[in-house]
Amino acid sequence: MKKKILIIVSNANVIGPHNRRTGNFLPEVAHPYYEFEKANLQIDFASLTGDTPYLDALNLVDDPANLKFLTGNGWADMQKAVKLDSVDVSAYDAIFIPGGLAPMVDMPEAPLLKQVIKETYERGAIVSAVCHGPVSLLNVKLSDGSYLVSGKNIASFTTEEEDNYARPDVPFDLQTALAAQGAIYHVAAPWSDNSIQDGNLVTGQNPASAKGVGEKVVALLEAAKA
Repeated sequence: MKKKILIIVSNANVIGPHNRRTGNFLPEVAHPYYEFEKANLQIDFASLTGDTPYLDALNLVDDPANLKFLTGNGWADMQKAVKLDSVDVSAYDAIFIPGGLAPMVDMPEAPLLKQVIKETYERGAIVSAVCHGPVSLLNVKLSDGSYLVSGKNIASFTTEEEDNYARPDVPFDLQTALAAQGAIYHVAAPWSDNSIQDGNLVTGQNPASAKGVGEKVVALLEAAKA
């Protein structure tokens, strides 16, 4: 039986006081999707509202994995993303939350998303996210009352990267917020590949880390088969 992964995407398309256009960052969806597809996983999409999600960074279409996503099954499937509250997430072996600035709008609180992440993590399934996607891990409390990220090795878009990207547009600094909830935060050079696995939690720093996150998720799923 195929292993199953649910990609949970943001529905936001603007952020900040200047209404900066945004969405889910194309390579952060496309590169992991390609790894999941190569591994013959069943890949499904859900979004918080069930409305068609938005993509950002379409200017990166020359990248082979991005182009394959847009012209193959990926984008067509993403446009059919169902509303998260209609999904039996317990049927999935892994969940993945891509970045882009969009998750900073609708994922810092999102009670259902927090519940889904808590339950997925506590049953030993894989929770994964990249770049701004780890904002979804903020404010997730486990059954013992502790924050999920507390004491966990975590990577996300860094303060230094944000200072040179979207500082005026984001509502808070993600690195600072994760560290405040107890994350053991790992920083690599800006825009370099940095993906981290801690048990069944996989996170990555930026777009360059998306492929590595996908590879680590697949490796965990393959190990679970053995």
